[in-house]
Amino acid sequence: MSIGIEDVKLHFLLSIFFCFGINGVFATGRRLNTAESSPSRGIHHVPERNPFNPRDSGSVLFNVKSFGARADGRTDDSKAFRAAWKAACRSAGIVNLIIPKGEYLIGPTKFTGPCQNVSSLTIEVKGYLKASADLSKYDSSADWIEFGRVEGLTLTGGGTFDGEGVKAWPYNKCPVTSRCKLLPTNIKFVAMNKTVVRGITSVNSKFFHIAVVECNYFKGSKLKISAPPNSPNTDGIHIERSSFVYFSRSHIGTGDDCVSIGQGNSQVTITSITCGPGHGISVGSLGKYRNEGDVSGLVVRDCTMRETSNGIRIKTWANSPGSSAATNMTFENIVMNNVTNPIIIDQAYCPFESCAFKAPSRVRLRDIYFKNIRGTSSSAVAVMLECSRGIPCENVYLQDVHLDLAGGGHAHATSSSCKYVRVKYSGTQIPPPCS
Repeated sequence: MSIGIEDVKLHFLLSIFFCFGINGVFATGRRLNTAESSPSRGIHHVPERNPFNPRDSGSVLFNVKSFGARADGRTDDSKAFRAAWKAACRSAGIVNLIIPKGEYLIGPTKFTGPCQNVSSLTIEVKGYLKASADLSKYDSSADWIEFGRVEGLTLTGGGTFDGEGVKAWPYNKCPVTSRCKLLPTNIKFVAMNKTVVRGITSVNSKFFHIAVVECNYFKGSKLKISAPPNSPNTDGIHIERSSFVYFSRSHIGTGDDCVSIGQGNSQVTITSITCGPGHGISVGSLGKYRNEGDVSGLVVRDCTMRETSNGIRIKTWANSPGSSAATNMTFENIVMNNVTNPIIIDQAYCPFESCAFKAPSRVRLRDIYFKNIRGTSSSAVAVMLECSRGIPCENVYLQDVHLDLAGGGHAHATSSSCKYVRVKYSGTQIPPPCS
């Protein structure tokens, strides 16, 4: 029987299919049991196509358990996490670091770049990460989990970061004195670029839950953040010296601000946040330190405040050591549900029992828009605008504000209070405008 050239081609193609087809063609996705293991411990090469880069033939997976993580909730797994990160950061292409289900005890840990040859790095947290409660393990500058100088990081997976703050809160003296030691933040991002944080939970942080510092193009969504109402300084999200930051579709309930926008920020958007308990969404505090950066381009919209002590708040210190500004800020479509101070500008901010105000705030507030703010206030003064006597607020607009007194009563039972500001009103105004 003679064999033609076409038969040779057919046999050749069939041999390729049966040699490589099962582990190559059909092994799409992250199937560790069929992936080809590399000689390096904890590494798996997976032929998963990247839809954004047709040239990518696959990704590399690292599993913290392959580096010795026990996930028993008692053994300190910090060393295994650092080793897994070091290997992932030194890898190349599309990299995935997996933290499987289990309970991991972790001390202060930094995940630092740059990761020179990595095009994207995804950390998929499925497990429950529990912070060490021993404060002696954290030096004066240590937070719990810190990511720094990484581009293209995605943190996701539905896992939980438990700061074990209950044992640390009694040592927090910051609510009563400015000369205090800061406790560790749960998750801190420093000098990051193009970061995505999605679908994670942070509970009982010792200090801030999530801090975003000196980052660009940062996107967070579907976050769950919680701590008791009496937990001190447990801000849900704190943003500072960052640009193009976007947080959305999250539930935050803490003992402090749900979101705080600090100094030096630009182009920040906060949308679809449910806040409560807590102190609301705040700009500031600003003006406490010398050489603070300006705040501009802030948009807060489509948010709900539930029984918070403040709704939308702008707070600046008196006795400012330097000049700065907060301008072009819009707060739109905000629902207040039994909120103590639904709309408040406080340019004599004092979180302590008493403060010596020797000079007015030097933070200039200008071009501020409150639009479609509605719901109920638990206090009679629903709108309080107290600006700096040294630099009065400029171009403050209130459009369609309807805030009734909680618990019923006359529709106009709420009132407004204004100092050193001329407000421009339009549309519905309940409470009535300042005289």
